[in-house]
Amino acid sequence: MGLASRHLLGLEGVSAEDLTEILDTSVIFREILERPIKKVPTLRGLTVLNLFYESSTRTRISFELAEKRLSADTINFSASTSSVSEGESLRDTVQNIEAMKIDMVVVRHKSAGTPYFLTQCLNSNIINAGDGAHEHPTQGLLDMFTIRQKYGSLKGLRVLLVGDIKHSRVARSNIWGLKTMGADVAICGPSTLLPYEAERFGVDVYTNLNEALEGVDVVNILRIQLERQQTGMFPSQREYTHLFGLSNERLKRLNKNFTIMHPGPINRGVEITSEIADSNSSVVLEQVTNGQAVRMAVLYLLSGKKSVTEENE
Repeated sequence: MGLASRHLLGLEGVSAEDLTEILDTSVIFREILERPIKKVPTLRGLTVLNLFYESSTRTRISFELAEKRLSADTINFSASTSSVSEGESLRDTVQNIEAMKIDMVVVRHKSAGTPYFLTQCLNSNIINAGDGAHEHPTQGLLDMFTIRQKYGSLKGLRVLLVGDIKHSRVARSNIWGLKTMGADVAICGPSTLLPYEAERFGVDVYTNLNEALEGVDVVNILRIQLERQQTGMFPSQREYTHLFGLSNERLKRLNKNFTIMHPGPINRGVEITSEIADSNSSVVLEQVTNGQAVRMAVLYLLSGKKSVTEENE
């Protein structure tokens, strides 16, 4: 019981044993979410700080709900209404908040490495909710959980990540986690949206979507970050859709019983059609629900509690 590290900073280097522990524990919390009363006393008495320096909808709400359903006390931090706007440093901000006796910090920040930095100046458990283009480990875990929920195992599955791989922290967490658990991973996108020396990730690399889709079990469509369009990463949204958008015709290249995933938010009609996003093969909404279970599991395992319901309900 418990993980090798007291923090979750990324999935790179996390052992298969720890990943399995998180995924197995998530099954318990997924069952709890189906109960009429979705709350357990597992983290009663602990205080969790949600430290979000970047805008977020799904991840922030998912973490907050996970904390509340574990009976933790939560504090939501907004940089725009804090002393940060008056020039206070990140170190001073978090150390002052920790002095108020918090136990865990969930952090999202535009700068890669921020969660690791916090481990150097705080005693609290640190959970990375996305740092720059580095990693988004709980998104990677919920994607893995969703796939395992459908197929029973990740080993031997062919998983394709399509889109803006270069800037995607979701892609990196998926790659590290899926490979550790024995999946066969490939990436596809315009050459301008692929990381430099992408092969170093140990994945198959494609710039032709039709070729990449052959023999694939799971397609995880990544958001085209429209805010980056001004940098000229690709000529136009229309051309991107023509070359890399997922259509019904292209689905014919996939293996039977294929799965379509998307971490959201979806740019409908750009990277994926509404018909496919809302189809029976899509597990987009299951990903959202599973995200709560996975985040509950991570909070629980890092807290050091001995059982899910160790106190009387």
